[in-house]
Amino acid sequence: MLLAAPLRAAELPDFTELVQEASPAIVNISSVRNADSKSSSGRSQEQLPEIFKRFFGERGFGGQEFDQQPRRSYPESLGSGFIISDDGYVLTNNHVVKDADSILVRLSDRRELEATLVGADPRSDLALLKIDAEDLPTVPLGDSDRLKVGEWVLAIGSPFGFDHSVTAGIVSATGRSLANENYVPFIQTDVAINPGNSGGPLFNLDGEVVGINSQIYTRSGGFMGLSFAIPISMAMEVVDQLKSKGHVARGWLGVIIQEVNRDLAESFGLDRPMGALVAKVLPDSPAEAAELQAGDVIVSLDGRSIERSAELPQLVGRVIPGKTVDIGVVRDGRNKTLALTVGELPDEKSLAMGSDAERASGGDNPLKIQVGALEPERAEEWKIDGGVVVRSLQSGPGAEAGLVVGDVITMLNGQPIRDLDSFAEISADLPVSKPVPMRIVRRGSPLFLPLKIKPAE
Repeated sequence: MLLAAPLRAAELPDFTELVQEASPAIVNISSVRNADSKSSSGRSQEQLPEIFKRFFGERGFGGQEFDQQPRRSYPESLGSGFIISDDGYVLTNNHVVKDADSILVRLSDRRELEATLVGADPRSDLALLKIDAEDLPTVPLGDSDRLKVGEWVLAIGSPFGFDHSVTAGIVSATGRSLANENYVPFIQTDVAINPGNSGGPLFNLDGEVVGINSQIYTRSGGFMGLSFAIPISMAMEVVDQLKSKGHVARGWLGVIIQEVNRDLAESFGLDRPMGALVAKVLPDSPAEAAELQAGDVIVSLDGRSIERSAELPQLVGRVIPGKTVDIGVVRDGRNKTLALTVGELPDEKSLAMGSDAERASGGDNPLKIQVGALEPERAEEWKIDGGVVVRSLQSGPGAEAGLVVGDVITMLNGQPIRDLDSFAEISADLPVSKPVPMRIVRRGSPLFLPLKIKPAE
């Protein structure tokens, strides 16, 4: 049995020089909120670990009382940041400075300067600040696109208000998608990140910033081994727009998409699960103008392949609005390329938001479901052009596919369902033992389900 050779100290990275050179450009971000405004960062003593309660006493960090409703105005230490230019531009997280009445930046030489908010981008959780100073120390910026899983990285920040704390680890994954974060391909690390690290830099071994520490996954409120940083290459694209116009314009297709699983891949004629399945094309959108259709599987954008649906918003968001790109789709089992002129993502736009002749009772159709005509009120509310409503289900293919009462079936096997007659005709002609796509609308949101009709026993 072979044993690994003992790891020598000389084989481990030495961060001392990196920390010494980088620390002067790392800052602490504080904010002042008016006494009559509720602080979104208010902490209760119960939320703080017992060791910190004993160490800081009843008044907490910096003499602040643990009170959800501050009674007077004073600075709160909220996070970290770093200087990206010697004339005073500072990069941090949007959530660090959100709703602040004034922002204070504390430098490594203990100077405290009031900062101006140049611009903020909630979708990427980035904010650009400006302080009135010159000849400031800066950090070198790296190329986050070249990061590799397993590479050593280091963070400097102010966890729990402890300035210039240093932690190190490795890159656990790249291009990670998080819930409700559609436009950032996060860098996942095992670097210890805690409240107060937000907005601080993530360095590679060359001393270059490759990310901005932004989020942690936790069940306790503290570090649990999963930290997420915003890639610096994407962040600097945001910075350029914040500098020039104070806001960020992102590319937009105008589609609602979903992931492609194994059964859906087979039903759409794909060799394996990949791409982003178009569940709905929004009216008057770039996608509609390019003749994208519900049921198309987008497999490439501007020459870059799409493996998972979460990759599409990230890629589209970085395209300059007005640029024409090629989109590769699989339609009816065949590859097709469409030219699409990317639009600008609307600001906070919502994307999706009886007495009828019952027909096709449980035993009369292959899905083993009972459906009814779509009410005009629901069709108008959900902006549906045709379909049938699931009234009840028996044990069978429909229930196994995931249908529930109230779903509106709008497409079967690539054919639109307009009414009860078309449902009866199309459902009677479904293939056996082969998955086919079924498009439904559930509570106003479109969704594809894989449906497989079993052979008669």
